[in-house]
Amino acid sequence: MNNEGKKLWGNNLIIESYEMKDCMGYTSFWNDSISSGLRGCILVELTLRGRVHLEPPSSRRRKLLDRRVLFKSAAPTGDVLLDEALKHIKNTEPPEDVASWIELLTGETWNPMKMHYQMRNVRERLAKSLVEKGVLTTEKQNFLVFDMTTHPLTDGAQKQRLVQRLQDTLLERWTNDPLRMSRRALALVLLAHVSDVLENALSSLPDERYELACTRSRSLIEAEPETVSARVTTPAEEMIWAILAAFNKS
Repeated sequence: MNNEGKKLWGNNLIIESYEMKDCMGYTSFWNDSISSGLRGCILVELTLRGRVHLEPPSSRRRKLLDRRVLFKSAAPTGDVLLDEALKHIKNTEPPEDVASWIELLTGETWNPMKMHYQMRNVRERLAKSLVEKGVLTTEKQNFLVFDMTTHPLTDGAQKQRLVQRLQDTLLERWTNDPLRMSRRALALVLLAHVSDVLENALSSLPDERYELACTRSRSLIEAEPETVSARVTTPAEEMIWAILAAFNKS
C-alpha cells in the first residue's frame, strides 16, 4: 500500500481483529475501546491530510482539551469515512473540541439533537474496504441463534508488516524522544493503546524484547500531553496528543 492506503484505523482494526482469530474474522466482543479509538484515528488522519487542525492556543483556550477542532479544507480525501467526518466538522457551529468529537462520532452523546453526528457501522465499512484491498475476505458464520458476516484475514503478510512496523518503532527505531518520531509511527502506538490493541501487536515478541517494548510504550502513554504538545511543531502532533489527553480524561 502507498501512504494514502496506510490509514490508521485500518491498521488498528487489523491488529485487534485478527490476533489469535485470523480465521474467525471479527473483533473482540469484550473490547469497548476500539470504536472510540477508531474515531480518534479519523481525527488524526484528517489532520495529517491537512483538512482540520486545532485552534491556536489563547488566554482562554490554552489547554489541548479546551481548544476546538477547526475546519481547514473541503478538498475530498477519496475516502468515504474521512469525507463523512469532515462534512460534520465543516457544518458545525460553534466548533467542538476533540473529546466532544470522539463522543459525537461514536454516538456516545446524551444530546438527542446531536445524534446525527454518529458514524454508523464503522468497523463493518472498514472491513469491507480491507476486503477490496485483498487483506480480508467475507464469510458467514453461525452463532447458534444468529448468522453474522465475518471478515477472515487472507493477507497474513500485510498483518505481519504492520505488526513489525509497530514493534520496530519501539525497538530498532526507538528515539527516546516523541518529537523525533515519525508522526504516523507515534500516532499508531498511541492510538493502538487507546483502542486497547497495543498488547496484541507486542505479544509475539520474546520476553525480554516484549518487556522493553512495553516499557518504552509506557513512556509515551504516560507522558503529559500538555507538556509534550508545548514543544511540537505540526498540527498533526498537536492532534495526536490531544487525542491521548481526551482518553486520559475519560
